[in-house]
Amino acid sequence: MKIHIDENLCAGHGRCYTLAPELLEANDEGYPTGLGHDIDVAASLEEAAQRAIANCPEGAIAVVEGS
Repeated sequence: MKIHIDENLCAGHGRCYTLAPELLEANDEGYPTGLGHDIDVAASLEEAAQRAIANCPEGAIAVVEGS
């Protein structure tokens, strides 16, 4: 599975990396690392990815189609 965090939608609330710290971290500006890029998610972290997706108020995190 791959996820993508849309840099145009992300407002930097930090819910994603707060609720899924095993998957995402904050950068120096308070945005999730990997912003604007596809992120490979190991099978063992798919639940964390779904938690991050479900709790993003802007809907900035999505599963990459075909991954």
